[in-house]
Amino acid sequence: MVPPQHGRPGQGSREGGNMRDSHAGLKAGTFTIQAQERIVFGKPAGQAVADEVARLGAGRVFMTSTRSLSQLPDGPLQEVVAALGARHAGTFTQIRAHSPREDVIAGARLARAARADLLVAVGGGSVIDATKAMQLCLWEGLDSPEALDPYLPTGAKAAGLKPPHDGIRQISVSTTLSASEFTPVAGITDSRSNSKQLFIYRPFAPQVVVLDPAATLHTPDWLLYCTGVRAVDHAVEGYCNPAAHPATEAQSLQGLALLAKALPAIKAEPRSLRARLDAQFGIWQAVGAFAAGLSFGASHGIGYVLGATYGVAHGHTSCVMLPAVMRWNAAENGERQKALSAAMGRPERPAADLVRELIQGLDQPVTLRAVNIRRENFDDIATRAMNYDPVKQNPRKVRGPADVKEILEIAW
Repeated sequence: MVPPQHGRPGQGSREGGNMRDSHAGLKAGTFTIQAQERIVFGKPAGQAVADEVARLGAGRVFMTSTRSLSQLPDGPLQEVVAALGARHAGTFTQIRAHSPREDVIAGARLARAARADLLVAVGGGSVIDATKAMQLCLWEGLDSPEALDPYLPTGAKAAGLKPPHDGIRQISVSTTLSASEFTPVAGITDSRSNSKQLFIYRPFAPQVVVLDPAATLHTPDWLLYCTGVRAVDHAVEGYCNPAAHPATEAQSLQGLALLAKALPAIKAEPRSLRARLDAQFGIWQAVGAFAAGLSFGASHGIGYVLGATYGVAHGHTSCVMLPAVMRWNAAENGERQKALSAAMGRPERPAADLVRELIQGLDQPVTLRAVNIRRENFDDIATRAMNYDPVKQNPRKVRGPADVKEILEIAW
């Protein structure tokens, strides 16, 4: 066997020419592995959390949740608190929608005073995101909303942040289908600008994720369904990202296929834990492309404005924007969208129509009018949306506010 011929460092082989030329035309990228240790599924939340707390050796567990969940005597929050027993060190239940900075700071202060060594978030995306940002406050000793500024992606302290080796982490018990538990991103609202800002650190991803379908039983139907549509948005925009590759494409399509079946199944049989667990498996797969480092598109970016500035519910932003963005993008990626139709079981139909019909079948809004957005808001929405990277990285290039307004008109 003739050994391969190698050139000097920086050169290609004798046959291949320049090394860089030898890779021309190959899809190149990076698949980021998140800082999660375990995903526990199909077990009661209380049992799963207690087992994981014991495994991690934590002794002072601080809980985060919402006021509504705290008022359920037989809900998942009380189940976990009871299972923790003497390890429970305190609870903060004042986290509001879209995770305001003020709530992050208030929760961090209480966790610090409780000498917490582990956080457990029980709730939807707002609770889990706020708890991620609480970790940052506890790592860095932050005690005011303004103190978060340098940790934004363009901030002075963002690039060099290295959490302590023993920095506090979280276990998440999700009660919705938002999939925040699978990402290193915390979407936090800054009340000064009334805008949502993204803080991104690999250790933000919960150390342990608990998927208990029973934990979703107390969630209002509208909230469960619209966060499920949010996960559909993750799958669609992840698959349509031009940088998608076989590993992420497989996750996106499998996630979409699971959700397209599981969400209507939950509506038909609301107490079915099997259907709810299938939906949880679906969101896990659907968000895989984003968790691996790919960007979302214009549906997410415009949705940030609708949520933080105009108060539209987190999942409803996807309900009203995703079909419109898909239609607008079809001029660029209509052929690629056929795989989405196939994943939803109807390869002969336009994917945007199938997604819209799925949303309507769940009794969720599909127009901007239905969520109280007026045409006179379009200029402001379009201008604000251009500040978000997902809009700039949309598969069909968004050249400016005028293009955003075209999408808004489709959604009107």
